[in-house]
Amino acid sequence: MSRTTLDTPPTAPDAHAPLSHGLKQRHLSMIALGGVIGAGLFVGSGAGIAAAGPSIVIAYAVSGLLVMLVMRMLGEMSAAYPSSGSFSAHAERAIGPWAGFTAGWSFWVLLCTAVGLEGIGAAKIVTGWLPGTPEWAWVALFMVVFCVANLAAVKNFGEFEFWFAALKVGAISLFLVLGVLAVAGVLPGTDSPGTSNLTGQGGFLPHGGEGLVVGLLASVFAYGGMETVTIAAAESQNPVQGVARAVRTAMWRIALFYIGSMAVIVTLVPWDSKEVVEKGPYVAALDHLGIPGAGQLMNVVVFVALLSAMNANIYGSSRIAYSLVERGQGPKALGRVSAGVPRVAVLVSCVFGFVCVLLSYWRPDDVFPWLLNMIGAVILVVWIFIAVSQLLLRRQVEREAPEKLVVRMWLFPALTWVALAGMAAIFVLMARQPDTRVQLYSTGGMTLFLAAVGYAWQRARAAR
Repeated sequence: MSRTTLDTPPTAPDAHAPLSHGLKQRHLSMIALGGVIGAGLFVGSGAGIAAAGPSIVIAYAVSGLLVMLVMRMLGEMSAAYPSSGSFSAHAERAIGPWAGFTAGWSFWVLLCTAVGLEGIGAAKIVTGWLPGTPEWAWVALFMVVFCVANLAAVKNFGEFEFWFAALKVGAISLFLVLGVLAVAGVLPGTDSPGTSNLTGQGGFLPHGGEGLVVGLLASVFAYGGMETVTIAAAESQNPVQGVARAVRTAMWRIALFYIGSMAVIVTLVPWDSKEVVEKGPYVAALDHLGIPGAGQLMNVVVFVALLSAMNANIYGSSRIAYSLVERGQGPKALGRVSAGVPRVAVLVSCVFGFVCVLLSYWRPDDVFPWLLNMIGAVILVVWIFIAVSQLLLRRQVEREAPEKLVVRMWLFPALTWVALAGMAAIFVLMARQPDTRVQLYSTGGMTLFLAAVGYAWQRARAAR
């Protein structure tokens, strides 16, 4: 049987799981607010600006609209059925066990690999401050700190993310205020650049449509990680309220932090400035304003953003693994819970992440690039599972439990189909670009392999 009804959800064990509910509303609110400000925004946006020029604002606006739709769909399902498995549990409920297996384990691989990548990024910043110290030792230190914090209690994760998010929100808000004042020409010691950086150096579209496409693809992957709030909601004191609030504020958060900051940066700094890529766009913009020490301060914020992403991904990967095991889709040892924490899942996720770090040093030319390519398009695969699951579940919920629709997808089903069309278009664009084509095929191979394993497992369990 490929699908289940709402009366007999396959995720029922997760509803009675012994996870704690140690996350308070202030934790969840700040996770939702700061989770949108990720390492991809601070670190990865420079390459997008270099490719698209000032049109990066359009790229972030288009991809931001898609992300808003995805979060609305995910919020609808997560408010109706809070689960630490989030979209994986929803895919199993709507499509079948194989879908939950595929979405869950592919996302687990993505998060664990990201833990290693963010650790490397944070270590590079520290070695810039302390030359001569080994990068791998700093990564190991960060890994140990966050592993221990996540092993102890979920409230530790919540506290770390609360303060990390508060710093990120405060820093980017200050950046936006200073940037807007500088653009308006009222910041002391600066002159308004007007539209010279938007229309000069080749114009608004300096590399034409191809550059915009590259910028669009870069911006899509910068939004990854927003799903964590729906995973964390299952361990909060009021999961339904927390998810609903996070989803309803997603629109202004994306518009302000992503699109707004990109607009400020390309207005202040020439898009082809080498500092945009070398230093990062935020540091380059602050250095351009000539504010003493502001660039280095932003480096501290980028460092915090990377540590925050490490912490969130250790948490998210362990909960996804735990939920999969609770639904019978992984090694039972990963599902062991102690003091409300799936400690084995936390340890395994951290070890996998550190192995990725070691591969970046041991096999930088073959195994490590292969691993990066394999996770390159996972977020799009997850989004497709979210959209398809919402299409199927919405009708079921309306028919069987309409009171659970605390959050509703806008203009259902039209906008769900629009989102699916947008995802298909991104796949086509990835296939046209040599750099992303390899990622698309590698991710496709992993997805097909996991789907085959998940389907075989589903058939074997049905035959018992």
